[in-house]
Amino acid sequence: MTDYREILRLKSIGYSNRKIGESVRSSHHTVKAVLELAQKHNISYPLDNDMTNADLEKLFYPERKMSLVERKEPNFAYIHKELAKPGVTLTLLWNEYCDECRSNGEIPYMSTQFSDKYRNWARTTKATMRIQHKPGDTMQVDWAGNTIPYYDSVTGTEEKAYLFVAVLPCSCYAYVEACDDMRQENWLLCHIHAYEYFGGATRLLIPDNLKTGVISNTKYDVKLNQSYQELAEHYGTAIVPARVRHPQDKSLAEGTVKFASTWIIAALRNQKFFTIAGVKAAVKEKLDELNDRPFQKLEGTRKTAYFNEEKDFMIPLPAVPYEPAVWSQATVGSDYLISDGRNKYSVPFDLIGEKVQIRLTKNIVEIFFNGGRVASHNRLSNPQRHPIVIQSHMPEEHRKYLNYNEDNFIKWGNSVGEKTSEVVRYFLTSGKASEQGYKPCISLMKLSERYGKSKLENACERMLAVSATPTIRNISTFLKNGKTQKAVESKGKLSEKYALTRGAAYFKRGGGHND
Repeated sequence: MTDYREILRLKSIGYSNRKIGESVRSSHHTVKAVLELAQKHNISYPLDNDMTNADLEKLFYPERKMSLVERKEPNFAYIHKELAKPGVTLTLLWNEYCDECRSNGEIPYMSTQFSDKYRNWARTTKATMRIQHKPGDTMQVDWAGNTIPYYDSVTGTEEKAYLFVAVLPCSCYAYVEACDDMRQENWLLCHIHAYEYFGGATRLLIPDNLKTGVISNTKYDVKLNQSYQELAEHYGTAIVPARVRHPQDKSLAEGTVKFASTWIIAALRNQKFFTIAGVKAAVKEKLDELNDRPFQKLEGTRKTAYFNEEKDFMIPLPAVPYEPAVWSQATVGSDYLISDGRNKYSVPFDLIGEKVQIRLTKNIVEIFFNGGRVASHNRLSNPQRHPIVIQSHMPEEHRKYLNYNEDNFIKWGNSVGEKTSEVVRYFLTSGKASEQGYKPCISLMKLSERYGKSKLENACERMLAVSATPTIRNISTFLKNGKTQKAVESKGKLSEKYALTRGAAYFKRGGGHND
């Protein structure tokens, strides 16, 4: 529609017809005709506020039948609501509006008029412009450049508290948290706390290119920190880092950082803190004040805008919050152990020499190889003297060694035979400690595996017939020479010559010194 009011206004301040035409985007012939009609009807600028362009058109051109009143007025509240949905644009809604008008025999507005009328409605009703920011669509995050000092109550040493800032661009609702450092664990925890504060997650997450979140961001590829990617997958969001040296990609976060610097950091400048917990509590209090502060140009506050216009579009939170995890890589040593920095944990022994990925959470240690999890342990909070080892991770020989103890040796000896059990008991009791007999007992078990239990029992019987102080060497010799059966048959003779004349008591008295 021709902007009759603007033509009359520009003419009243001395513009030429051609300049007026360029300004209102009408031909100078149209401008000339409008001015002549205004003079004919004794109309001049200034006009009454209720005199619209439509009224002027009716007055100047009463013969025109297609007036604005005859066109179908769009349902702007419906348009406003639909624009909040993913993928919905004004062009799509205009096409649907035109289809509806045609089906009802009504006349629609043209596309530009449709868009202009919606923008005017949105501006006059103080509504959020969904064309720019859809509710529940994006969360922008960053660290504030300024810090809040706090002091050690004993030494007086000054420490720094860093502010994490998250903002929802649609409602400008913000979350701010104080941290004692900007490391990965705090970075992840702050995201979790932000989602809990908002009561939902967003479709997109836009961070800066800090190393705790983004490993690399080039024009060809974006490589995210694995823990950060896990967090995004847990909450059903997608990470789209801001371009390098393009702060406008997260302009709302930048603006909220400045706003937080004023209304939180500067507002707390005269308070002195002695713990990070004190800083956190003060920041939380100021955050509530910030979100309840009225907008300067719009009605309401960040909080009311969020709950009235954005809360219902947030992605629901999962039943269990994400547990922050730190990933690292290590090569498995010959002891088939990996470390979390405090304690050592076992992995399957066949991974010795291989590179594995370690995922550490507060309570769990997980080890991955070629993308698959090969081991998992409960993480210990305090350092331990001994490693945490699962027996199934050990080689067979090592597993056997763990089962070596006095009771098991005696039990095994009894299973072989009476004489073998007697030899085992001798090995376990002949030294100052039973552990000194473990090695001969193990050798005895190996002989049993090689020659069989029956032959070992015969060899032990032969050994005890010859001497009250059996040795593995002699038992092994009997087995190798195959003399066990012959020895049993001549048991009495051997006993008379050796065992009865030179028994254990004889050697204990030192009688063997003259041999």
